[in-house]
Amino acid sequence: MKRRQFTLCALGLSIAPQLFAANRNRRRAVVAFAQDTMANDWRSAQVRDLREALATRPEIEFLFSDAGGDTARQVQDIENFAARGVDVLITSPRDAELMREPIARVHRRGIPVILLSRRVNGEEFTHFVTADNRAIARNAAQHLARRLKGRGRILILQHIPTTTPGQLRTEGFLEELKNHPGLQVAAIKRADSQRALAILKVEEALAERLPFDAIYAQSDSMALGAIMALKKNGIDPKTLPITGIDFISDARAAILAGELDASFTYPTFGREGAEAALTLIGGGKLASRERIVPSIAVTRENAERIKPIF
Repeated sequence: MKRRQFTLCALGLSIAPQLFAANRNRRRAVVAFAQDTMANDWRSAQVRDLREALATRPEIEFLFSDAGGDTARQVQDIENFAARGVDVLITSPRDAELMREPIARVHRRGIPVILLSRRVNGEEFTHFVTADNRAIARNAAQHLARRLKGRGRILILQHIPTTTPGQLRTEGFLEELKNHPGLQVAAIKRADSQRALAILKVEEALAERLPFDAIYAQSDSMALGAIMALKKNGIDPKTLPITGIDFISDARAAILAGELDASFTYPTFGREGAEAALTLIGGGKLASRERIVPSIAVTRENAERIKPIF
């Protein structure tokens, strides 16, 4: 079995001594991030953005764990951090329902819980930072409707369906398709935002001789995997519109090359999460319980002007 590891980074912030009455022997406040997986480039960047945002505050100790894409392990990591008595817990729950109660228990203990990009099916948390996944999905459907002139079959590469982004990116897209009766879903294939899995799923669709005229990938990693699979099978990706979500550097290159039709910015929310954690540790109040970060549609027309999220 792969040995579990916690990665520890020393970061910092000046903290009022009275805030640490329960932890008098600890000189630094602890911000802990229970990450879903570090195997995904977006999730790795999320940890990096948190670390960098806290790096100038030497009185903060930053911890993160890697659950390896396993819900049970992520729950265990959360419970371990809570038992340690961290000052703020940050997480991005892999399963909105199964992780609802474990996160609620931490919140009831008085430990602030910040959720990044994904929420739980409940209200027992402190702060949630995200973008409007449903609106992004509807915009993606509208974009493909324009590109297909209202007629065609769309292959959907789905993000993890137990997560709220995976659910909303599917629901919003299907809702918008109702406004375009000439568009149909060729198939929904789960690829969990993994490039390698997206390659396999597109090759599977081609082997099945599944007809499709466009691809809606619910992350850029899957969109890029789809492009690789099409090329491998002798299909020019420029011949059918493909949309992604995130707008990473590789996606920008693919857009400029004409291989990816569009992407929608979806930041890691690491900096926003760090900002909220520092506010809470400093005894301040957050302006709102939920923070919605704007998303920008990126095509060849504006790709050079928009900075990739990493």
